[in-house]
Amino acid sequence: MCTTCGCGGAQSHIHGHDHASGHHHHDHEHPDHHDGDHHHAHGSSNGLDYGDGSAGTDVAGLSQNRIIQIERNILAKNAEYAAANRARLAATGGLALNLMSSPGSGKTTLLVRAITDLRNRYPIGVIEGDQQTSNDAERIRATGAPAIQINTGKGCHLDAHMVGHALDELPLPNGGLLFIENVGNLVCPAAFDLGEAYKIVVFSVTEGEDKPIKYPDMFAACDLMLVNKADLIPHLDFDLARTIEYAKRVNPAIEVLVVSARTGEGMPNFYGWIERHARPIAAAMQVAGRQ
Repeated sequence: MCTTCGCGGAQSHIHGHDHASGHHHHDHEHPDHHDGDHHHAHGSSNGLDYGDGSAGTDVAGLSQNRIIQIERNILAKNAEYAAANRARLAATGGLALNLMSSPGSGKTTLLVRAITDLRNRYPIGVIEGDQQTSNDAERIRATGAPAIQINTGKGCHLDAHMVGHALDELPLPNGGLLFIENVGNLVCPAAFDLGEAYKIVVFSVTEGEDKPIKYPDMFAACDLMLVNKADLIPHLDFDLARTIEYAKRVNPAIEVLVVSARTGEGMPNFYGWIERHARPIAAAMQVAGRQ
């Protein structure tokens, strides 16, 4: 079990275009324990508090200091891989975006529409993260874009090591877009830098207004919030202004765009956002090429 996020399973599987799989190990330390559901409740009149230390975790046989050190080691090693990925991506002049959300937010549908609308303007590649199946990667490949599937097994997020292996198999044309669709989870993916330029959280209106304050780390980490399924707002008891206020309370700098991947509403605004952030990278590449 990883002490940072609690995900289990030390192995992930990468599936390329031919569905042949390669294997590498999650670079996490896995402390020994006998009961994966072992928790101690510590007196709280308002709920359960797991762990006394700053890690907020209680693992049998490990001190809080040891847990904190393991967490720091995991994130430090991940940061090294992320820096290597970032340098590799920068060399292509491409824009890498890490899309995160809860399951069912519509990330894949949004990507399919974006790829269809943008494929004549940018070369596009996709890295898909799921615990099992290659269903989403197959949907992406149906648009004509290359996609690499990473299956994390019991793991609940992608990490930079996994993404680095996927980049070995994915062509990176100059000036392209790389979309990384993370495992559906509003907690753990926020902590792991993958080497992307920007983090995006896709939030569905069917999830309720309070997700930004229930899962603040995710919204604090992201540069952009896409409020998806806007076509359903007239049929729901959903307060869009309150959701935006909650997101801004957690992260005053977060940008917010309201879209519908199904109808296309608001998607041109997202494409404009992409263009604004891709342009400086392309300009930097041109300058470097003249030097």
